[in-house]
Amino acid sequence: MSESNIAGNRFVWADIPVVDLDRACEFYAAVSGFPVHQETFQEFRFAVLHHDSGNGGCLVIKPDEVRSDAGILIYLNVNGRIRDAVNQVVAHGGTVSQDVHSIGPHGCRAIIVDSEGNRLALHSESDQ
Repeated sequence: MSESNIAGNRFVWADIPVVDLDRACEFYAAVSGFPVHQETFQEFRFAVLHHDSGNGGCLVIKPDEVRSDAGILIYLNVNGRIRDAVNQVVAHGGTVSQDVHSIGPHGCRAIIVDSEGNRLALHSESDQ
């Protein structure tokens, strides 16, 4: 990852399906360490993950699209705080499928299931 990716990007962009928007906002704010704010456009409610000038994503209410056993694996940037992020997963209703482990020269990751049932990876350059 380049220095600008580490500093600014959470991921390129993603629509993350959720069942309960309030619960998912609390989960992602705690795990990522960044604010998540809810918005409404016309009658559509969603939440945006804070991303400054980097890339980001949003949480969208689509319960029929939540799957934790396969599909796209999004890497959420938790650089320098992966162990804290894993602790936040459990504290906020998620589960850890694979604890922090090395992915060679690309750093470390943990595979988790979020509070809504989505599978994703937490990524850090180190295991701290």
